[in-house]
Amino acid sequence: MPNAIVIGATSGIGRALAVELARQGYKVGATGRRVERLNQLENEFPDRILTRPMDVRDVAAAPDALRELIVEMHGVDVIVINAGVLFRDADWGGIEAMIDTNVTGFVATAEAAMGYFLDRRSGHLVGISSIAAIRGAKGSPVYNASKAFECTYMDGLRHRIAKTKLPIHVTDIRPGFVDTKMIADRGGLFWVASPEKVARQIIDAIHKKKKRTYITKRWHAIAWLAKTVPDWIYHKW
Repeated sequence: MPNAIVIGATSGIGRALAVELARQGYKVGATGRRVERLNQLENEFPDRILTRPMDVRDVAAAPDALRELIVEMHGVDVIVINAGVLFRDADWGGIEAMIDTNVTGFVATAEAAMGYFLDRRSGHLVGISSIAAIRGAKGSPVYNASKAFECTYMDGLRHRIAKTKLPIHVTDIRPGFVDTKMIADRGGLFWVASPEKVARQIIDAIHKKKKRTYITKRWHAIAWLAKTVPDWIYHKW
């Protein structure tokens, strides 16, 4: 039975992913800040899901918590970093929270995961970035920049691992719009996918050991458009 850890599993994509992994036969370690939601998740799958509180913003404690969970699970094959926050038109407090979570916390847990995989000499790191990584946006420039950072960082990890020739994989998942609290106050959105559908496509990308993929798959076209449209058109959106 394969083992996986989902960091940021109390809601949205992370919760759906933990549930779908458990349904597909994985033993799952699930982490997050909201203990009551972790308890609910573990109660639903008492034989499949093991939960532990973790706040990725606490970069002194989070890596140790991850390593302890790995030991408790007797090793893991896949670690998914899903923790992330978005605040539109944010004040400094929101900006700082996005950087602490999406950049500093992401790197702290990823480095701990990769250290474990290097010692184990195999493994699979999966990071949930975003379609927002492609280009800046007026309502959330820090969020978009933080997601671009995650993509570039994972590309660097992949380059580092290639030099070792070890079977360690890094997958960058770039979702489009997903029906979660993150977009609950926004209207006029299109191609909004359920977290459950997104979770199934993420697991498919894991099984295929993809380097990067847009989810759902039709967002590949939007990514191409966002990369190629001239500034004078983009700035009118």
